[in-house]
Amino acid sequence: MRVSFVTLFPEQVLAALEHGVVARGVRAGLLEWATANPRDFATDRHRTVDDAPYGGGPGMVLIATVVESALKSLNLPKGTPIVLADPAGPRFSQADARRLASSGEVCFVCGHYEGVDERVREALCTEARSIGDFVCTGGELPAALMADAVCRLVPGVLGDPESHEDDSFGGGLLGFPLYTRPETALGIRVPEVLLSGDHAAIAKWRRRERLLRTRTTRPDLFATADLLPGDLGLL
Repeated sequence: MRVSFVTLFPEQVLAALEHGVVARGVRAGLLEWATANPRDFATDRHRTVDDAPYGGGPGMVLIATVVESALKSLNLPKGTPIVLADPAGPRFSQADARRLASSGEVCFVCGHYEGVDERVREALCTEARSIGDFVCTGGELPAALMADAVCRLVPGVLGDPESHEDDSFGGGLLGFPLYTRPETALGIRVPEVLLSGDHAAIAKWRRRERLLRTRTTRPDLFATADLLPGDLGLL
């Protein structure tokens, strides 16, 4: 899978992706990065990529035409998802990560300064996504976070293909608590059921913990979760 970034700071994005599982995916030939810097396509001697907003106001706006030229240089296949990292977009979700991971190629456009010319969203990007209800200094770190979430779902990137099946947000629920040795740490003992060797009982406990954690921590998710027959009985 090729993941591309249109960014004024390619080194910031790539530095966030050069470690761990995702980096191993690159070394294994499963993932590939590409970047295009809008500044390389500026046409004036100052290599200007931003300008004041029409109508006045503070800050500077990333120019649409330099973003368009950067995107064209990537030679993206027709139908490639082009995601604008934007705090005004819908919140990025695990469902989005799964959808983009199945696309074979994805491109993230990283805004900067006060924002991006609205025509980038309307004419160049297929969607906009936010990583939360806050504003970063640029779209580089949000794009890297979304790319990480996407790339770990590409077949072969994770060592165990089943390791993400119980991730948080799978089926609309948060993940269950995890423990490892020693049996007692920080004054807390591992729940007895996890030491029992009874796989059916462990599966039941984990399901109940996912339900409880989601209902308590994220009632908004619980209200739309894919509940199974017997889940309410577990609660």
